[in-house]
Amino acid sequence: MASVARLLRRGGCAVRTRLLWEAPKARLGWRRQVASGRGGGGSEVRLRSDVRSPLAFSPCSPPSNVCFKVLEQSRFFRRGVAFSALSYLGYEAYILISHSSVVHADVKVNEVLDQADYLYGSGETEKLYQLLEQYKNSENAQLLWRLARASRDVAQLSQTSAEKKKQLIYEALDYATKALEKEKSCFSVHKWYAICLSDVGDYEGIKKKITNAFVIKEHFQKAIELNPKDATSLHLMGIWCYTFADMPWYQSKIAAALFSTPPSSTYEEALRYFQKAEDVEPNFYSKNLLFLGKTYMKLNNRKMALFWLSKAKERLSHTEEDKQNELLLPCCQKRRSLNQENERSRQR
Repeated sequence: MASVARLLRRGGCAVRTRLLWEAPKARLGWRRQVASGRGGGGSEVRLRSDVRSPLAFSPCSPPSNVCFKVLEQSRFFRRGVAFSALSYLGYEAYILISHSSVVHADVKVNEVLDQADYLYGSGETEKLYQLLEQYKNSENAQLLWRLARASRDVAQLSQTSAEKKKQLIYEALDYATKALEKEKSCFSVHKWYAICLSDVGDYEGIKKKITNAFVIKEHFQKAIELNPKDATSLHLMGIWCYTFADMPWYQSKIAAALFSTPPSSTYEEALRYFQKAEDVEPNFYSKNLLFLGKTYMKLNNRKMALFWLSKAKERLSHTEEDKQNELLLPCCQKRRSLNQENERSRQR
């Protein structure tokens, strides 16, 4: 009601201003027309000097066509003022309603984002996906990259069928691509686009996966550039380095055949990213702890490998992926024991 009252007061002021501006011009135009003798068949029409109204004529001259034209102009002037007032009020009402709609939409999006972040933090993967799927046609990049993440997380669930998993992986990439088109200054958009592009490579063969590797690295690095304190982006860059440092020989041959300078890295480079991620946010992700242990094993640092693998084992499981990482720990520890046995055998 207060907004409407302000609008009416503002409209009233505009109408008064218009009247004060237009009235003198109308009088001046009428006087010029009378003085020139137009509309009266050449008959003289005199204004009485003692009458202020522009519509008062001397009784010595009968009304002529000028009188009717003046009346027409007066009616036209009144209609013009009324129309201007209504147009102004309508425009102001439109601006007010449009602004209210935008504010309401922003508030709603923020509420959905808050709810989505709460569900993600609580590990409610399926509920989060159901919430965000309602906004799959949204143009908001913040909703879209979260939907890409949720789609991927549902795909990783053990109860998700292989067919459904593939569908969700490709849908996740579509959402991430759309988010990237809408907003290129958000680190999360670059991060999840790279993750989803990497996942799709599992269905498109080794050649496509290696080809995409350069794009994936570029987007991880962009995410780190935009937010150097994001532990997940640092971890993922470490995974990229570890993957190419640990690439099987046949994949290396394919990469060398495809590119003059194929993607490559070292365990030392991977370790730097894993360690930096842990420094930024200690104990944030079981997989980072696991890969710190695995990387130290590759570098033959058994003491540090045991330290990080033990930390990974002690960490509580929060997500489905955490549980899957726990399954990998016995294999890593068994491999470490075998390496120790082999080392002792060589010493004997």
